[in-house]
Amino acid sequence: MSKSFTIHDLPVDERPRERLVKFGEQALSAQELLQVILGRGIAGESVVVTAQKLLSQFGSLQKLAEASIEELSSIKGIGLAKATQIKAVFEIGRRISTQAPPYKNKELTDPKKVYQLIKSKLKDYQKEHFYIIVLNSRNHSVAEVSVGSLNASIVHPREVFAEAIKNKAASVIFVHNHPSGDPEPSEGDLLTTKRLVEAGKILEIEVVDHIIVTRNSFLSFKERKLL
Repeated sequence: MSKSFTIHDLPVDERPRERLVKFGEQALSAQELLQVILGRGIAGESVVVTAQKLLSQFGSLQKLAEASIEELSSIKGIGLAKATQIKAVFEIGRRISTQAPPYKNKELTDPKKVYQLIKSKLKDYQKEHFYIIVLNSRNHSVAEVSVGSLNASIVHPREVFAEAIKNKAASVIFVHNHPSGDPEPSEGDLLTTKRLVEAGKILEIEVVDHIIVTRNSFLSFKERKLL
């Protein structure tokens, strides 16, 4: 049986860690970055092969980032420890990418500003995620309320406005994504929004807008006069 090719078979200055130090992380391929994250392979299989298998199995870094712990750890050479390392790295990257611009509350009455604030959080999800932006007298905060199809049973006013009440909201903005890429609201979107607006009136919390986000576009209920 032939010996598996390993990092140590490369000249020192061609190894991923050394190349990262010398040229910066941008110079590394996706496979090399995975090799650095994984650190080492397993008996009979080098980290070079394991990294290559990950990319082949999932097809892209985006699909790899979306993979579950179970899906990752099912790959030979990726146990629970390495699967959690991979998830942690991608989550750090996601959190950095979604750090909000320092918008003032009054600016968030502009749907374009809301889109800029939250699009990187939502644009790549494969399921619908529902977020609430809570606006009070001092600042704003963003919180996820639910994951799944947007309907009356998943997005319930009780859970939605619990976040608003906790943060002493004067008003709120709802945002959710459409993985299909079509920002047009469904009947479920319209019904759910109507129920949430009615609940907000009872609680004296204004619903400023509901925005549907896709990878490249958005739709504002306020601009469409659907509120």
